[in-house]
Amino acid sequence: MRPVRTIVQPKKDIYLSYINLVQTKNDWFSNIRGDILAGLVVALALIHEAIAFSIIAGVDPKVGLYASFSIAVVSAFAGGRPGMISAATAATAVLMVALVKVHGLQYLLATTVLVGIFQIIAGFLRLGSLMRFVSKSVLTGFVNALAILIFLAQLPELIGVPTLTYGMLALGLLIIYLLPRVTKVMPSPLVCILVLTFVVQGLNLELRMVGDMGTLPSSLPVFLVPDVPFSIETLKIIVPTAFAIAVVGLLESLMTASIVDELTDTTSNKNRECIGQGLSNFVTGFIGGMAGCAMIGQSVINIKSGGRGRLSTFCAGMFLLALCVGLGPWVEQIPMAALVAIMIMVSVGTFSWQSLADLRKHPRSSSVVMLATVVTVVASHNLAFGVMVGVLLSGIFFAGKIAQIFRLTSTASSDGRSRTYVVEGQVFFASADRFLSSFDFKEALESVTIDLSKAHIWDISSVSALDMVVMKFRREGAEVEIIGLNEASETILDELALHDKPGGIEKLMSN
Repeated sequence: MRPVRTIVQPKKDIYLSYINLVQTKNDWFSNIRGDILAGLVVALALIHEAIAFSIIAGVDPKVGLYASFSIAVVSAFAGGRPGMISAATAATAVLMVALVKVHGLQYLLATTVLVGIFQIIAGFLRLGSLMRFVSKSVLTGFVNALAILIFLAQLPELIGVPTLTYGMLALGLLIIYLLPRVTKVMPSPLVCILVLTFVVQGLNLELRMVGDMGTLPSSLPVFLVPDVPFSIETLKIIVPTAFAIAVVGLLESLMTASIVDELTDTTSNKNRECIGQGLSNFVTGFIGGMAGCAMIGQSVINIKSGGRGRLSTFCAGMFLLALCVGLGPWVEQIPMAALVAIMIMVSVGTFSWQSLADLRKHPRSSSVVMLATVVTVVASHNLAFGVMVGVLLSGIFFAGKIAQIFRLTSTASSDGRSRTYVVEGQVFFASADRFLSSFDFKEALESVTIDLSKAHIWDISSVSALDMVVMKFRREGAEVEIIGLNEASETILDELALHDKPGGIEKLMSN
């Protein structure tokens, strides 16, 4: 008879399990009332946006509504940022237009599934960590641009409408901004929706309603496999669009996660967020929904309405489905003025007004990056373009600043036969030319010492410049010695330098 073995879990594993359990509990149940109410507000605000984005993409409104439900619910469990709202968005919708027009809905669903696969792969490749390369100026520009786009998106509901609309809008804004000073028992945006709906229906006012935007779905989504041929030709059709949507979706999701991090003074797992967004889109493609991503506007609504945990995101998705399917006739009676008032509140609250005052105080390069990001996003309506322009300019300006941190001094020996050059600073592609031009190759010397103890060699451009310096001095008959290399610089020189290798000088001269 074998003795019974007792497996004792290490204390460290027990502790980590306890920490994860506590974290999960906090993510879901630390703010139950606030999360539920905030989820309801978000669900109501999501309806007209999901319908609008469906119209942009050229599909039935239920496609955007099913997508918003699915993405919100799945990302609540799988996402890396508690309290952030993900759903169908304009940023992804505009990329679908051509595909839907030419190939139809079924190819869009297949594309959505592939978007999810791409984003899951990005998460496992830990591409979410690349967010650390996005500067504060780019993030501020991104926020300001989105605030402007959110406001511009409301203009169709404010132009060519009955004068009474402006009165109801003003009433909604008064409720939103003044009610929190009296009580915070209920989120002011929710009260705004309820009051304006009762007023409009009670007085039988002729105003634009949610139902005027499109018919809400009357049935639950069902599982379906996209009806497309499983072939190379299909992949050729959907891969370019899927890749573009995946990139734009991840950019907006990760940027939004960073913004919510700042709003809540918490941190989030960006790589998990990539995987969560991927799973959301993957599932959505099988229930008849379009690809989406995180929404800065709805996330701000959620935070300002008291939502903090995953429960708020889950409730937003579930309430959205319940409102559309079960309470559609009542939801259709909500006046658009109420939702526009909420979105104007989001626009005003999202915009970084301090950034305008900081234009005078911050370095000119930072201000240029911020403004360039805003202008590019607003002009192109493409968040990816704006972020890429901002990151590119940030990199250029940073490289320029670092290149200026460079100095070369020299001292000659008493007999004038040798000279020591002391290099200080960073030697890389932006400072390599300056490094090369700082040496006097016409001076008649027997020996030259290049002291790099206060410098760092970064890349192939700096290695090539050092090779050229050594070659030119040797061509003039001087012996060259390099001293003071740190370990990293020595490693890159050992791998890439030619001046100390057999036949290296000949290779340099041939180039």
